[in-house]
Amino acid sequence: MTTNASDTMPASAPDASRIEAIIRGRMGDPFEILGPHKTTGGAMGLTVFAPDAAEVRALTPQGEELAPLTRINPEGVFWGEMPEGFDYGTPYRLAMRAGDHTWERDDPYRFTPVLGEMDEYLVAEGRHEEIWKRLGAHPMTHEGVEGVSFAVWAPNARRVSVVGQFNAWDGRRHPLRRRFGAGLWELFVPGLTVGDLYKFEIVGAHGDLQPLKADPMSFRQEQPPATGSIVHGMHRHEWQDGEWMQERSKGSLHDKPVSIYEVHLGSWRRGADGEVLDYDTIGGLLVDYLTEMNFTHVEFMPVSEHPFTGSWGYQPVGLFAPTSRYGTPEQFAAMVDRLHQAGIGVIVDWVPAHFPSDAHGLANFDGTALYEHADPRQGFHQDWNTLIYNFGRNEVANFLRCSGTFWLDKYHIDALRVDAVASMLYLDYSRNEGEWIPNQYGGRENLDAIEFLKGTNHQVEARTPGAATIAEESTAFPGVSRPVDQGGLGFDFKWNMGWMHDSLSYIQNDPVHRKYNHHQMTFSIHYAWSENFVLPISHDEVVHGKGSLLNKMPGDRWQKFANLRAYLGFMWTHPGKKLLFMGCEFGQEREWNHDVSLDWHLLEDEKHKGAQSLVRDLNKLYRDEKALHALDCDPGGFEWVDGADDERSIFAFLRKADSGTRPALVISNMTPVVREDYRIGLPEGGDWVELLNTDDEAYGGSGVVNTGKLTSLQEECHGRSVSLSLRLPPLATMILVPDR
Repeated sequence: MTTNASDTMPASAPDASRIEAIIRGRMGDPFEILGPHKTTGGAMGLTVFAPDAAEVRALTPQGEELAPLTRINPEGVFWGEMPEGFDYGTPYRLAMRAGDHTWERDDPYRFTPVLGEMDEYLVAEGRHEEIWKRLGAHPMTHEGVEGVSFAVWAPNARRVSVVGQFNAWDGRRHPLRRRFGAGLWELFVPGLTVGDLYKFEIVGAHGDLQPLKADPMSFRQEQPPATGSIVHGMHRHEWQDGEWMQERSKGSLHDKPVSIYEVHLGSWRRGADGEVLDYDTIGGLLVDYLTEMNFTHVEFMPVSEHPFTGSWGYQPVGLFAPTSRYGTPEQFAAMVDRLHQAGIGVIVDWVPAHFPSDAHGLANFDGTALYEHADPRQGFHQDWNTLIYNFGRNEVANFLRCSGTFWLDKYHIDALRVDAVASMLYLDYSRNEGEWIPNQYGGRENLDAIEFLKGTNHQVEARTPGAATIAEESTAFPGVSRPVDQGGLGFDFKWNMGWMHDSLSYIQNDPVHRKYNHHQMTFSIHYAWSENFVLPISHDEVVHGKGSLLNKMPGDRWQKFANLRAYLGFMWTHPGKKLLFMGCEFGQEREWNHDVSLDWHLLEDEKHKGAQSLVRDLNKLYRDEKALHALDCDPGGFEWVDGADDERSIFAFLRKADSGTRPALVISNMTPVVREDYRIGLPEGGDWVELLNTDDEAYGGSGVVNTGKLTSLQEECHGRSVSLSLRLPPLATMILVPDR
């Protein structure tokens, strides 16, 4: 048979201009030309693109020849008329030869679509709540053949192809089927499997070839700086945390102890030679450490795949892929499972506020501003040189919502800490006049982002009962942690940035000046129940020249540690859940550096070891004493005993729960002066005991403690009929309870 291009096209062959349009990416749907089609005479013709082949034949699945194909285009398009009885749906294979080399393959263009009309409808409506099951790359058996289904949203593209080593990164070979209803593109490629590397090649709206794009829905990506997506499918971990998940679904965290240890996976601990550890190793070490330290939760800085390590994950491109820096999706799932089995909740930082402009990411995805706003006044973050999602677009909002619930559902994550919510809520965030566009009512609120956040929180509540969302939100926007049906945004908790700024400002003062700033430690109580708060001492407070938490403290070495211990004691007894960044618990001395491990060797020093022991005991006390956590989000859980002793910089208050629970009396002395025979009013008489004192020698303190049973007297103080005389330690917080 002849294998050279014909001088004249066969009469029934596809039109040469249409073939050229497919090859050049000028025709939207390659299925209009490629694969089997009826000819003008009513017979069935078969068109195949095989640029490597000199000869192509169509075979039955059993290997019998159906028809030889003729080259009708110099770039490698072959066509042949199929025998009588051949029709749409008839299975066939392709046999090819080039020189002495022969091979066979299935034809992707003989298969019916994988996506259905309902997928198109739900994507367009922005209501496809499990979009990760349909878009992206999915190993499967389709019509009896094993391969991979690819699907991507790119409504303005002229052509979308999947490329990889399997097709020499040639976008002409596997153009996807266009689903015009929702701007989706899909193709089932037989013969591909888990582990194959791929990207999408996109010809944009104006015919311009885009940089190769990673799959927005990929479950696994190459380790940076490589940027390819990897066919993986859903992780194959078999979960063993059923008891944890069942318990999680029973209710909220509002009345439970929540003490969170914030971790950057790449720098918490490293190997002996400074190497980054994998999820398996980190998971084992974390379980042991968090159990010893009595933390209830661990919060991971973003684990979504991200190209720039120095962004700490806050500029993600793979919102469905755990970063490959530390291992596989299975290893990440196993780490979460292991933590759950040890009784430790897992929170991840989730970043829907912005994304980087890296060429392989979402920026200008189909040749247009698809995920972002085209106008930089709406679509560009000046602070971070990143792009802002178009929250008003159904498909974008749906993509983001699903990425959040995906982690809660498929990786059993217990809570999402949502980053940079303030930047989402306000159109003029960090912008000068003229640099932003008001909303339809002339206001500064980003109405689309507000609706997106409400919708996300509603979807989380509906799909993953017991999972929580936590807003990093630094303004006075009302109702962040109030239910949507009560006019709020629907978050479970909000970071209390006001408390953090005020209390750190106070504690950095020399004690002699603290009496002039007393209000900085009491003001937070005025709004403590306007939201459900988490008290955060996060990574943001120990980077960019801010120094470590220990070195924010004034005075000599003894005073620095005493101030640190007193501050942590105050924090753990103040209303609100707790969050502490790694290293702060043992007094890391240098500022955090994401490229190296924490300075664990410091624990050889008794002061550092003492600080760590204090946090361990604070966590245990916080968990064991119901009064310290049950009403964190209720004003009934707090009562001042004396919040006005500014002259001596003393704070005294009660933490309470129900009537059957003993209260806890907290006293903080924020000066280095020992107060002998300090009298404090009590809510009830009888004997009291000191449960914890941050000046205890066990914590590196001076040992000014109150031992044994402390008997109250019928002596009025602080407006109460009974009181107690104590030794008040210097620069310390103490916790007392009735001996009952």
